[in-house]
Amino acid sequence: MANDDAAVLAAVGPRLRALRKKRDLTLSRLAETTGISASTLSRLESGERKPNLELLLPLARAYEVPLDELVGAPPVGDPRVPLRPIRHGESTIVPLTQQAGGPQAFKMVIPADRREPDPRTHEGYEWLYVLSGTLRLVLAEHDIVLRPGEAAEFDTRLPHWFGSTGDAPVEILSLFGPQGERMHVRAKPKAARRP
Repeated sequence: MANDDAAVLAAVGPRLRALRKKRDLTLSRLAETTGISASTLSRLESGERKPNLELLLPLARAYEVPLDELVGAPPVGDPRVPLRPIRHGESTIVPLTQQAGGPQAFKMVIPADRREPDPRTHEGYEWLYVLSGTLRLVLAEHDIVLRPGEAAEFDTRLPHWFGSTGDAPVEILSLFGPQGERMHVRAKPKAARRP
């Protein structure tokens, strides 16, 4: 990885020189436009000075190009998450995040016969959204039924259990944050009613 970074940084100087020549600019003219001295620009182009944001941002503005173009940022990898279902008892869990740590997303399919509450506790914070079916959520002293389009969030240190009401399997999306990390779900605010 360090070799890749060194190669990317080494290519910045020639890329800067090529852009300047392509636009038929002198170092002096570019210095006036960016506020960076001609000698610093020259050292950047020759590789004698390492690029940093304080130097690259004014150059990106002067050339009217994205910063990625100046540094030749590597392409972003395939953002798709490979879906690998996991059987957990009678339920099917599909992890929807690839990164370890931090909030995790899951799609869960809970069978219709998972109806007997068995509340558990553990560290974390959970957000649930019902995609299909009817979810029964037992949370501390609450016994709640959630239908498609409804959501719930709770501290998982409270005794909790969720399953089906018995009518059909339930599909949910679950966001789980370890160590009590709360999810930040953004929604358009409801319009205020006018009197």
